[in-house]
Amino acid sequence: MLAIHTVAISLTALICALPATSHAEDWPRQQVRVIVPFPAGGSTDIVARVLGQKLGEKWKQTVVVENRPGAGGVIGAEAVVKAPADGYVLLMASGSIFTVNPHIYPQLSYAVKDFTMITKAASGPMLVVIDPKLPPKTLQELIAYIKERPGKVNFGSAGVGSQTHMAAEAFGKAAGVSWTHVPYKGETLAYADMIAGQIQAAVGNIAALSSFVKAGKIRALAVTGTQRSALLPDVPTAAEAGLAGVNVEGWFGLAAPTGTPAAVIDRINRDTRQVLDDPDVKDKLAAQGMVAVGDSPAEMSSAVAQESTMWAAIVKDQKLVVR
Repeated sequence: MLAIHTVAISLTALICALPATSHAEDWPRQQVRVIVPFPAGGSTDIVARVLGQKLGEKWKQTVVVENRPGAGGVIGAEAVVKAPADGYVLLMASGSIFTVNPHIYPQLSYAVKDFTMITKAASGPMLVVIDPKLPPKTLQELIAYIKERPGKVNFGSAGVGSQTHMAAEAFGKAAGVSWTHVPYKGETLAYADMIAGQIQAAVGNIAALSSFVKAGKIRALAVTGTQRSALLPDVPTAAEAGLAGVNVEGWFGLAAPTGTPAAVIDRINRDTRQVLDDPDVKDKLAAQGMVAVGDSPAEMSSAVAQESTMWAAIVKDQKLVVR
């Protein structure tokens, strides 16, 4: 009887394990939607479309990139949280959605625990940029310019709590300057207004800014990473330009609603990492000043937790809570 009972338990365990495996093998059986919580043309959107094309080819299903901008990424994140947890609706997030928004919005409609991290897809440095009609030609000149006009120099961002907002706050803290934030529903809208002379500065993603810099429509003064970007090799790092303590990179990653089957998460992670190893994808990201990442769900979760602690301190110090 004991042997028969043991066999029965083993068969039951095997049968219980089959649906998850089968689900992952059959997935996807329909189109996959990737929600980008910012307008088309920004860095998050660029990464989503590069990956979406290749993943669609791999999955033999259409991958639709859908832009849901507003409230620093909150609207798009909400749309994913409310979606069925089956892997057919994913979020292409900028890091701030998980590492900043929970600290800056007291009534935030989602929490990090509402998402399962899949993988960081790409990362790249930020650029300190200004309207080229302004006098400063170097980072130190910009700092002096702002100090002479406390609160009167404004900077644009992709929205309250966005990576571009927080990078500018980190710069302001390190430089000891006070400038005024002007939030937009996406970074490209901010840069358009800078070109039009409506705002004066920004600390934005190199992917979205490089073409404007090369065209002379925006002036780049420093890169916020630890080394110069091959995309704009003549632009010094903030440290080289005389400002220590500014090391901020923008990153973008995939996440799914909590409850999505682990086998599906593993499938998306594995396939995305394979796509990120594609030389064509690496070249496309490099052309935007970014590098492919492709980490595990556990590694992404750990990075989110560590970065969240850092931004929480800056949010508190700069008194950035949204009422």
